Amino acid sequence: MCSSLPRLFASGLIVCAAMCAQTDDQYTPKQRIATIRGLGKRGGDAVPALSAYLGDPDRDIRVEAVKAIIKVGGEPTLTPLVKATHDADREVDIWATDGLVNFYLPGYVTRGMTGPLTHGLRQAKSVFGTRNDQVIAPDVTVRPDVAQALGDEVTHAADFDARTNAARAAGILRAQPAVPALAGSLRAHESQLIFESLVALQKIKDPSAGPAVSPVTRDLDERIQITALQTVGLLRSQPSAPDIRDALKTAKDVKVRRAALSALASLGLAEDRHTFLQYLSDSDADLKVAALEGLGRVREPDDFPELQAAYNEPNADWEVHLAAAFALVSEGKVDTAEFSPLPYLIESLGTKGKSETAGAYLTELARRDDVENGLLSEIKRTSHDQKLALCSVLGQSQTEKAIPVLTDLTRDIDPDVALAASRALKTIQARRPS
Repeated sequence: MCSSLPRLFASGLIVCAAMCAQTDDQYTPKQRIATIRGLGKRGGDAVPALSAYLGDPDRDIRVEAVKAIIKVGGEPTLTPLVKATHDADREVDIWATDGLVNFYLPGYVTRGMTGPLTHGLRQAKSVFGTRNDQVIAPDVTVRPDVAQALGDEVTHAADFDARTNAARAAGILRAQPAVPALAGSLRAHESQLIFESLVALQKIKDPSAGPAVSPVTRDLDERIQITALQTVGLLRSQPSAPDIRDALKTAKDVKVRRAALSALASLGLAEDRHTFLQYLSDSDADLKVAALEGLGRVREPDDFPELQAAYNEPNADWEVHLAAAFALVSEGKVDTAEFSPLPYLIESLGTKGKSETAGAYLTELARRDDVENGLLSEIKRTSHDQKLALCSVLGQSQTEKAIPVLTDLTRDIDPDVALAASRALKTIQARRPS
């Protein structure tokens, strides 16, 4: 009985605080903030009491309440944080948004726009000066009301900074319901909001957004134009092809030309084959890589000699060799003999600097049965790093065929491999039709 007294006393304080939150006009803001900070140290049981402060007319009180809720953490905090994203004050809105991201990506609140909890709000300009490439793992599922709240913020938040922050958060959480709002924000007059919305659409990868991005490929801001070209390429937006071709034709800067040709290569349309052949002999390695990728996706057998020559070209950049290997495997060269392109791609998974590119190529190629069969037959003979990367590749292939091999790898003696295989299985299961 005695051991339960402290707990009962703490619960009583929380209930009392909740009541005070409703009728605390007699307390000064400083006293209410002290109460909120005290509640923030009491764990999940304090969430209802803290939530009551989200309706306080004093915005400083609401900010402290959101910060305390973030500190408490846990799934019960999601509902009050969703509520706080609709606040009319930008700072409350931004704290709540970063708090939602922090639940799914622990530690984000120390790196996002809010910064460390003890240091207040950072200046938006310093936060949005660099691109954010964070994204939750493929096997993480975001609650629908959280995803929808971010979409609502992108459209209706208090100011452009809050809308921009919401767009960034929507991308990190791959918030599918936010796609219409992100697409609509591309018509805004604020460059940073457009940029963050484009990056978010790249992360979410919903092809339906492609047509909305197409007009932005003509933007006068070079950074926006390049990001828009990258986006239509990643979304494989075939309706955007005329705009991409126009950007390639009118590009005055090599960076724009690279982005345009790479986007065109992502589509792999037969009518662009001669454009790819034209750039195959270009001295710019990035343009040559894009040309090789484009030819690989077009899959014209007559191009095989040119692709083989690029693969065997001495002194070429490794990016060129990897792109040529991708193109050859795409053309159907899937044997696993020494020095063949498929083993070269697998080998590159274990090489720092090459692994990300090789992984992206193999993720695309693994959607084909012959390539997937080759990867499944080779995975047990690969190194530690290669196995980790192949688990991710197979997890994103979304085919049932990979399940037995991945299941076997969950019992691997290497705990890293076992965990990677488990995550890959979880990804496949999460993407199964319900």
